Amino acid sequence: MKRAIYPGSFDPVTNGHLDIIRRSANIVDELYVAVLNNSAKNSLFSVDERVSMLEELIVDLPNVKVVSFQGLLVDFAREIGATIIIRGLRAVTDFEYELQIAQTNHVEYDEIETVFLTTSLQYSYLSSTIVKEFAAYGGDISHFVPEQLIDRIYQKYGIKKGEKHE
Repeated sequence: MKRAIYPGSFDPVTNGHLDIIRRSANIVDELYVAVLNNSAKNSLFSVDERVSMLEELIVDLPNVKVVSFQGLLVDFAREIGATIIIRGLRAVTDFEYELQIAQTNHVEYDEIETVFLTTSLQYSYLSSTIVKEFAAYGGDISHFVPEQLIDRIYQKYGIKKGEKHE
């Protein structure tokens, strides 16, 4: 059985993340979408909120589970018996960083392989950081995130949909 992990902060989850999740679910038997619980990071959404949002969005994918984890990804991979890490790449600059992490993870856990999926062209510019920047100023985020998350994201900034802030 091919068990993989797609790790990330998913703060918030974007259409690009969902694209990678759906494509990954088609190539592995079981996919764990692993939400990083990093207390040192100042997140917009709590870990529980991020897990809940992802669960809501992947309800139609029976081979996908959403979980949270903390600590080293390779330790979590060992714990759940995963041998594949899925990483999305938007640009060449992502590759340099991700390659170092992939090689380090393989040294630490020689059964783990990292599979890089290039993002679909329509999401190649997209990141959670961009979503937060637009949302903080009341910008239109409807092209960036699933419809059911839009109001929740704006609420975190005290903004009603369509309201502009400076």
